[in-house]
Amino acid sequence: MVNPIVFFDIAVNSEPLDHVSFKLFANKVPKSRSNYGEKLEDEYFILKHTGPGILSMADAGPNTNSSQFLICSAKIEWLDGKHAVFGKSRNGKTVKKITIADCGQI
Repeated sequence: MVNPIVFFDIAVNSEPLDHVSFKLFANKVPKSRSNYGEKLEDEYFILKHTGPGILSMADAGPNTNSSQFLICSAKIEWLDGKHAVFGKSRNGKTVKKITIADCGQI
């Protein structure tokens, strides 16, 4: 099975910010890499959250995987065995660091 390359373009207030591409691990987690909408059962947790750029399926418990995903910004071992890793950023390194400059309650 071919591991496809997918992308999304990021914009802020309609101004282009960046282009991010990912290699999906279709050979390891075929359901996660092709899910668009409905919940699906858990897949193997053989791939780990090893560092920045890892693409992982978000879920709310057993067999609740859907179209929500997260991109790791660090090694997140506590997600191993809970969320299925299904891809990795092809960019390889941080090009632009985005931070929350301030936050609080209004």
